[in-house]
Amino acid sequence: MDTYARALLTDLRDTLFPGRGGKYGLLPPLLVGLTVITGLVDAFSYLTLGHVFVANMTGNVVFLAFGLVGVGGFSVVTSLVAIGAFILGALGGGLFRSRLSSRLHRQLAVATGTQLLLLVAAVIFSAIAGGAIQGGLRYGLVAVLAVAMGVQNATARGLAIPDLTTTVLTMTITGIAADTHAAGGSGSRAGRRLIAIGAMLGGALVGAVLIIRGQVTASLLVAVILLAVVAGGTRLAPDAITS
Repeated sequence: MDTYARALLTDLRDTLFPGRGGKYGLLPPLLVGLTVITGLVDAFSYLTLGHVFVANMTGNVVFLAFGLVGVGGFSVVTSLVAIGAFILGALGGGLFRSRLSSRLHRQLAVATGTQLLLLVAAVIFSAIAGGAIQGGLRYGLVAVLAVAMGVQNATARGLAIPDLTTTVLTMTITGIAADTHAAGGSGSRAGRRLIAIGAMLGGALVGAVLIIRGQVTASLLVAVILLAVVAGGTRLAPDAITS
């Protein structure tokens, strides 16, 4: 096995199964779980709430432009609700970081607990609506989910684990190509980057399959279950998660 392959496998192992002495403790696998949740939630929002994302704001800025010029299927109001609610969530995540102790597990625990409550509310709203999510309920779901994902994104940004932002993959994909040996780079962290991409892809795939099969609320329910696991994981080894 060559040096690059060995380094890739080591990076994969350290991201998914970090040892007790790892630099970031259990944070990497927990953030991978949050990345899967992003895929699930954005699949739900895009496929059932109109052309809108609740986690990836770059897309919403573009969708806003489409709506402003009257492109069919894109709503100015929905895009603005998503962006505004996401900003509120990010503000909340920033406040958690500034007002809590320096222990990172505490920040992540409070953030994921808050996010869990919001996603449970979204599941209830979706179940009430059945297969017809329209009008005010649709805007309410967009807002609740976007706040939750804003909290998540701000928290991940504060934790600052390289290549595990949980909601944005543009720089992650760029890093895979730009840091390859062919480009004169070291090829470092390729394993972690591939895991992040696979996590969001997998979450979106599961969410899309459930929605296509008519199990609309189930996609959010899976996200809730996974988020509960992540929230519980912040309490498993608190001594390993410090700033």
